[in-house]
Amino acid sequence: QVQLVESGGGLVQPGGSLRLSCVASSSSASVGAWTWHRQPPGRRLEMVASITSVGSTNYGDSVKGRFTISRDNAKNTVYLQMDNLKPEDTGVYYCNGNVRPRIGKPYGEVWGQGTQVTVSS
Repeated sequence: QVQLVESGGGLVQPGGSLRLSCVASSSSASVGAWTWHRQPPGRRLEMVASITSVGSTNYGDSVKGRFTISRDNAKNTVYLQMDNLKPEDTGVYYCNGNVRPRIGKPYGEVWGQGTQVTVSS
């Protein structure tokens, strides 16, 4: 079964930057759309950014102009560049992909395990 593995979270001061990565564990897998979500402490899961298979992007209102989603299809990887971070960006960040494990198999939704981002001085 294909897994999505996230990395890049951590503690950063307000105004700082972080870059999250999420990679599919199998080189034979194909990923359609990718989405980053986050869950702030005590709040519900919210969509942060998404990117389609052809590179069209969409962002949540609270991150527009500060976050950038991108993908490297050859590496089966999606990135989230987060700039000008604010304390309200704190939360667990999850990647989600529409993944086909290998040719001939159907696409299905797969979630990463989450990575903690903390923005604090």
